[in-house]
Amino acid sequence: MKKMIGLVALCVAVGMLFMLFMTNRFIGLILIILLSLIGYNFFCCD
Repeated sequence: MKKMIGLVALCVAVGMLFMLFMTNRFIGLILIILLSLIGYNFFCCD
């Protein structure tokens, strides 16, 4: 289940990259960093 949550969080983080090109880049950048760290932690750590 942790790998599934990690994969979803990584996919959301990649999707948030598109938000950088729209509006409010600072909040988008914070969300990308947060979701990338959560996704990496869940997906790669057992």
